[in-house]
Amino acid sequence: MKPRVAFFDFASCEGCQLSVANLEESLVDVLKLIDIVAFREVMKEHSDQYDIAIVEGSITRPMDEERLKKIRANANILIALGACAHLGGVQRMANQWTPEENKKEVYGIANPADIADSNRFFEKPRQKALDEVVKVDYTIPGCPINKEEFAKVLIALLTGRKPPIPDYPVCVECKKKENVCMFTIGKFCMGPLARAGCGAPCPTAGNECEACRGYVDHPHEKAQTDVLEKYGLTVDDIMRRKTMFTYRYVEKPKDGA
Repeated sequence: MKPRVAFFDFASCEGCQLSVANLEESLVDVLKLIDIVAFREVMKEHSDQYDIAIVEGSITRPMDEERLKKIRANANILIALGACAHLGGVQRMANQWTPEENKKEVYGIANPADIADSNRFFEKPRQKALDEVVKVDYTIPGCPINKEEFAKVLIALLTGRKPPIPDYPVCVECKKKENVCMFTIGKFCMGPLARAGCGAPCPTAGNECEACRGYVDHPHEKAQTDVLEKYGLTVDDIMRRKTMFTYRYVEKPKDGA
């Protein structure tokens, strides 16, 4: 019997699931190894009987936490899919302010009674990654994920091998492509800390890396700090300067959370 796989989504754009759907012909090869029993983006059928749960999106409300815990209880393996599930996503930057401040700024709610009423729909929203709520077995990073990497990770899991997620910085991939270093042209890049595996598409196109795949496990290693020191920066500098996808690493709790 093939393993049963179910896809779930929380706060996200669902772009990572679309990347999976865009495997197209390659998806046929993946389907030889699994049975997909729930995948809202591509099928109407749904089953709560599954072996592997693949979850996209950040966790925002207490009701989301409860739903995620039920998914975790049903699954033998839970995979965090993409930057929102892995890091809390771009939306995690909202954690710099209290839920009330965010609702007032976004929706213009000024009356305390209206704010209280809105909690029926936005019950103390605070963005969390999946592993801050439940145990995550594997993570496929990125925004969006790399569809070929998804297929390789899933096949590795199904064949008893370690998922091939790199633990070296994006700078390695830039050097392989002979890219011009962003620092040398006056730009600020997260490449020395960012986890590789994406193929460095942003620097290759002349854009700074925002570390959507998170940081490598040991960002203070000498090979990386040397790059920063050359341009008058420290690891602390780089961790403070860019937080689009990596606010989790510097976040401090706010009152009202």
